[in-house]
Amino acid sequence: MTNSPLQSPIVGVFDSGFGGLTVLRALVARAPQAHYVFIGDTARLPYGSKSRRTIARYAAQSARFLVEEQGADYLVIACNTASALALDDIKQAVPSSVSVLGVIEPGASAARRASKTGDVLVIATDATVQSHAYAAACAAKGLRALEKACPLLVPLVEEGWTGHQVTADVIRIYLDELLAEAGAKGLNPDALVLGCTHYPLIKPLIEAAVPTGMKIIDSAESIADRLVMDLGDGEGASQVPGLAEPQLRFFATDSVEKFERLGSRFLGRPVGHVELVDLGG
Repeated sequence: MTNSPLQSPIVGVFDSGFGGLTVLRALVARAPQAHYVFIGDTARLPYGSKSRRTIARYAAQSARFLVEEQGADYLVIACNTASALALDDIKQAVPSSVSVLGVIEPGASAARRASKTGDVLVIATDATVQSHAYAAACAAKGLRALEKACPLLVPLVEEGWTGHQVTADVIRIYLDELLAEAGAKGLNPDALVLGCTHYPLIKPLIEAAVPTGMKIIDSAESIADRLVMDLGDGEGASQVPGLAEPQLRFFATDSVEKFERLGSRFLGRPVGHVELVDLGG
């Protein structure tokens, strides 16, 4: 679908939970005058424990909801697992006129721009690491990527321990192991990709745990930069008159109270009302 010059673009943002609100936060910061509709499939998380076929079905349902019922003409898949395992299925589920952007390729592109050695590290959840989607995306850009699953970090973030010494210690243990493995493989990494939407909330702790000069690649920022580029200079969100604040609407398939309570921590502003929606089985 095509917006008229005076219409704000409608950007649908999908995640299996509410961690993708860090992506929305970055999107709002770069394109504040767009209209955003976010859905978290909280009834069926975590996606990482599901089969690829099931993940594809769930993600396609959310995509169709955003396009067919909310009028989105641009989709941002702010879920690493869905981006890794179901991006093609999502694209097939919506009209070809709808642009679909996953979170992994922009992160790999940013790593390519940042790295001088051609060796990069990736930290993510078990499901994302097991998919090797980041390694494949990096390899396509001529990079060697070493991935590591960091399963304790998501629960620590959701517990609110984003500045806690325990979290800092866990991060250091994970990264020391990853750096040791890189050294044993003869790699010389100079960039670290944050392959989970929860990790931007602990970015300062991660920065403190990596070697001096190593660049941190936040996939949320990378995908937001890509959105602005795709919308085009002189058009779209940055040129909509009379819109000083972003228009935000939130849906969840379960646990709206938890979404409202924790969502502001990820979004960096009050989430407000979250609407409950049933996407079917």
